[in-house]
Amino acid sequence: MEILAFGVQADEKPLIERAFRDHRAEHPVRCLDVFLTEDTAPIAAGHEIVSTSVNADLGAAVLEILAAGGTRMVAQRSTGFNNIDLKTAERLGLTIARVSSYSPYSVAEFAWALAMAVNRRVVRASNRTRDFDFRLDGLMGRDLHGRTAGVLGTGRIGEAFARIAHGFGMRLLGWDVAENAACVGLGMEYVSKERLLAESDLVTLHVPLMPETSRLIDAEALRTMKDDAILVNSSRGGLIDTAALVTELRAGRFTGVGLDVYEAEAGLFFLDRSLEAIADDVLARLVTFPNVLVTSHQAYYTQDAVGQIVETTVGNVLDYLAGRRSENVLVPRS
Repeated sequence: MEILAFGVQADEKPLIERAFRDHRAEHPVRCLDVFLTEDTAPIAAGHEIVSTSVNADLGAAVLEILAAGGTRMVAQRSTGFNNIDLKTAERLGLTIARVSSYSPYSVAEFAWALAMAVNRRVVRASNRTRDFDFRLDGLMGRDLHGRTAGVLGTGRIGEAFARIAHGFGMRLLGWDVAENAACVGLGMEYVSKERLLAESDLVTLHVPLMPETSRLIDAEALRTMKDDAILVNSSRGGLIDTAALVTELRAGRFTGVGLDVYEAEAGLFFLDRSLEAIADDVLARLVTFPNVLVTSHQAYYTQDAVGQIVETTVGNVLDYLAGRRSENVLVPRS
């Protein structure tokens, strides 16, 4: 039985193939660089097990196609599952598994890379020096030592971010449904979202995307933030109302915005669209601001994190084949 993996990046392919070999899996894996969508789902016909990437479309229509083609198990190579219609999967008898956790440092460190890059105008400086323009005009940043970092979501990734902020000597504010004792130990004060936004010089998002958190940072929240604040999102694009963010940026607000995710990234991120006209007017406007840095959902993309994701995915497949169930299973085998 061949296992079909969708949306496999070039760097990821040897890791997946080696992981299946190292685990002596009896079933070969075939890696595709195309992402799972309603158009590509028929490719999976005859494959009992498919693996998907973070931007896969696992809505009702795609799940129906997979089930009709004989698929019985989907192993998603990501933690978030807001792209999966779990109720439809259960109705169709599909087993759904994900990667519950991987290196939190990969995302936390990248969030800091975004924060530092926009604060110290690193991209602008780099572009200038390529043209042998070594002026400092417009490159002045700020010390973060002594300033306030607001962490929305203080799970494993938020905690890792807070530890780095603590190392910078920053005051820590947190917001979450429950306090993290480790963050409290760093001196974090848990406050309301409104107070966190109003007092923070740096705001970072580390909460999952769900109905309760959709557009957590909306127009009102953005207006609450300091005019010279830094906003970083390395979690899910849907946490921010991007159109509202563009409005605030046009008004000259915020020292910098670092986004590794975008609410309409499906069909754009992980693909080369450099020779095409981008129909997304919001994204096209967003990337024109000199104080905005947009990257392509790469915060997780380290050897350590991807290695852990792949290992867990292989484990999920082997568990399914052996009839075992783990904490990674979202919809159990019927």
